[in-house]
Amino acid sequence: MKFSVSKGVLEKFPELNIGIVIAKKINNEGESEEVMKFIREKENEIRKNFNSETLSQNQRIEIWREVYSSFGAKPKKYKCSVENLYRMILDGMRLKHINKVVDIYNYISIKYVVPVGGDDIDKVDGDIELKLANGNEIFRELNSEELKNPKLGEVVYVDEKEVLCRRWNWRECDKTKMTEDTKNLALVIEGLPPVTRDEIEKIISELGEMIKKFCGGEITAKILSKDQNEAIIA
Repeated sequence: MKFSVSKGVLEKFPELNIGIVIAKKINNEGESEEVMKFIREKENEIRKNFNSETLSQNQRIEIWREVYSSFGAKPKKYKCSVENLYRMILDGMRLKHINKVVDIYNYISIKYVVPVGGDDIDKVDGDIELKLANGNEIFRELNSEELKNPKLGEVVYVDEKEVLCRRWNWRECDKTKMTEDTKNLALVIEGLPPVTRDEIEKIISELGEMIKKFCGGEITAKILSKDQNEAIIA
């Protein structure tokens, strides 16, 4: 299985670095009290250090608002995944336990203020590509039966049959969602300035170590950029 970033995306966003953590033969059953404790501590820290206005002015949030605007998605309506998590926390909500892997990557996302997502690669059809949509692709949103199409020029993750995530990191599909039965997965960490390649390397190392500690398995990691835009992940 190949994971690639299209030339069209890299021409629009030449400073993009995509970190990929590949985990195989994991045990994703149960809940980690330690991971949830990390999340609760970080939630409290976020509520002390941010409000709605200061969050909007954070450079790591601002860049994604600019990106969304660049392909026609209004950032007040469509928020990148990490801004959505932060706003839930600032609204007084506590992030719910989903499964160990999702809990871990949510923690990493709010810790570093970067979007993190991923797919159960046993459910992926063919290869994965981050590309500009032609508008004819099919998307079925998480926990929905309704089929939709992305907008022309929208940044999307796709496999050979459908869209895996719309508006870059706004909403994931239902097909490749991770569950307690997931054994093999690929997680993506998306870095645009001010996030550097060095920081992406640090984040994927920490994410991989946490997956290994709490879920076991075999962990590898890669970074895609304009210098290396594809990698074999399975």
